[in-house]
Parts: sequence; structure tokens; C-alpha cells
Amino acid sequence: MSTESSLGGLAAVARYYQDYGLRARELKGQGKKVIGYLCALTPVEIITAAGLVPFRIKGDVNEPITRADTQMETIVCPLVRSCFDLSLKGKYEFLDGLVIPHACDSIVRTYDVWKYSLGLGYNHFINMPHSDDDSSLEFFEAELATFRKSLGGFAGKEISDEALARAIGLCNQNRARVRELYELRKSAPPLISGAEITRVLTAAMSIPVEESLELLGSVIDEVKKRERAPAGGATRIMVVGAQVDDMAFIKLVEDSGANVIADDLCPGGREHWSDVDVTRAPLDGIAERYLRKINCGRTYREMGGTYAEYLEHRFGHIGRAIKDFKADGVILYIYKYCDPFGFEVPQVKGYIESLGTPVLYLEDEYSMSTIGRMRTRIQAFLELIG
Repeated sequence: MSTESSLGGLAAVARYYQDYGLRARELKGQGKKVIGYLCALTPVEIITAAGLVPFRIKGDVNEPITRADTQMETIVCPLVRSCFDLSLKGKYEFLDGLVIPHACDSIVRTYDVWKYSLGLGYNHFINMPHSDDDSSLEFFEAELATFRKSLGGFAGKEISDEALARAIGLCNQNRARVRELYELRKSAPPLISGAEITRVLTAAMSIPVEESLELLGSVIDEVKKRERAPAGGATRIMVVGAQVDDMAFIKLVEDSGANVIADDLCPGGREHWSDVDVTRAPLDGIAERYLRKINCGRTYREMGGTYAEYLEHRFGHIGRAIKDFKADGVILYIYKYCDPFGFEVPQVKGYIESLGTPVLYLEDEYSMSTIGRMRTRIQAFLELIG
């Protein structure tokens, strides 16, 4: 039984967020095996179908990175280093295994370090192509078949198509719940703040999908009953970036006089807007979604048509969110040394500005010691567009 059953949705969220890994430790104590993973490109459907607990490893902006710097170069993404640092310090001692997809270089090139240093009973690297053409999709389907067999061996049972279909259904329902929660951000003012959304989605990625469904449903019911929205400014801001798994930055924006009403982040809109299609072979639908439907900077997309058409193909989902959520401005929030998102800043910035929407570009180091320094720039941006 989950902790949520005895607490209100937002109260359970606060508990899971504050003590990240609480539920995974409880399940570990009940004899469940917990599989840690990095990045939204990890197919959690396969882990769920194996009867294992998927657990997203996160960092901590309040914890100085110390031990990780003895084994990783400081030019590695600070988020990855923070995740590794916490793992070395025993934060995730309940993990039985680790899955790392071929995402950015900071994740890929440190796989062997993770594998060697943590010494877990199961480790698997998913070699995900960087192109999304037909041959790449075929290759990825074969890679997922290898992962399916490998994980089934660790779980001690074959992962059936029926189990995969059930897991796909659960994960699709979970994403639909998140989208329903996002709808509550469209009102003026929104019924739920951006900081609350970040806390909800971070908590949800630390628990099994069945429990996440229950938790999200409870949160939605609770938020819909609110008589008034949380305090916030009138300016509506969308945040675009990589993984933001701490509410500190979002709260800073909202404390500066804005409402964060939309995002293209992980966890966030980027990984919850697309579902796995129901296909005869379940792995086909999973491969299609993770390779082609998640708009991540690590995936190369062939340019076709005019440059403007290419930008629309690449970033059109951001433009649609700006329109649907009536954003007044966008903040591009990129971590230092995050090459996939950093290199495309000129393109995405130019695209958003071509829509007539102001953009503020900020580079950070995934640390509370640097987040506060951006307050003045954020306030000036809000005054400019307010």
C-alpha cells in the first residue's frame, strides 16, 4: 500500500519530494527490486513490465559535489555529476540495478564509471541512435529487444508481450494525467503553480507508475477544489531547458513576480506530451515514441524544406505551448556544459523571437549557490515584458 492512501495528494507529494527515494526504500524492504535510471529516454515500460520498480536518479542543488569530482572531470554536466555524487554518498543505496540510455555525452561517457563505482547486480547501456530515420528505428528496436531479454534474465522471468502491453497502457494513462494537470495551468491565474508542478512530477518519478497514477489523480482532485489560485504575478512565463528536478529555480521565477504556466523540460511537458502507440509488437511502439516523439536536443533531425520549416518541425511544440498557455515570455534555462541544449540555443531563441515572444537566456551550474544570482536578470526581464 502506498503512503498516498493515508495522505492527501499534495501532502504525499511533499513527503516524496522532501525524502526522495522514500517509497523505493519501502518497496525494497518488501522484497522488490529497484532499477535506477538516468534520463527520460529510458523506456520505463520495459522495467515496469518486468515487475521491477523504475526509479529516476536525481541530483540535489543543495548538496555540494565532492566525491564525484574525484572520478569525473568537472567539465561533465553538473546535473550528472550531482546524481553520481549522491549515489557515491549512499543516497540511493537501495538500487539493485542501473540503466543508462545513449543520451548526451556526459551520460554516455560516464557509464563505465557508474558501473564500476556502484558495483550493482545489474547494469545495462541502451545504445539509442542519434538519428531518427528508418534504419535508426530498426536498430533501436533491436537494442530494445536486447534490453528486454537482459532485464528479463535479471528479473528471473520472460517479459511477455501481454506484460508490455499492460505497462504501456499504465504509462500512457500516467502521461494523460500529467496533461490533465497541465490544463489547470491555463487559467489566469493558474490553479497550480509552476513550483508545485515541479514538485509533483519529481515525486512521481520516484514511485511505481501504478502509484503515480493514484497520486496524480488525487492531486488533480485536490487542485480542482481550490477556491482561489496560489499567489503569483500576472506575467505568464514558459521555461525551456533540460532536466529541472528541483523547484528552486521555478520558485525563484515565481517569487520574482511571474507565473510559470508551461514548460519544455524533463520532468515536464517534453516527456509527457507523447504516448506509446498500440502496435502488434509492443517494442515497435516503444521504439517509435522514445526515438521520434520526445523532442530532445540529443536527437538529430534531418533538415527538409526551408530553414523556417525546419525550425517549425524542430521547435513547433514550443510555439504551440506558447500559444495554448498564453505565455508572455520564455526563459531558456541551460546548464553549463550541456552541449545538446547549449548548441541549439541560437536556433530555439531565434524561433521563439520570430513568434513575437521575448526570450531570456540563462546558464546555470545546478547549484543553490548560483541560482540566487539570477534574480536581478529575471526581475529585469519581467519588468521589460510586464
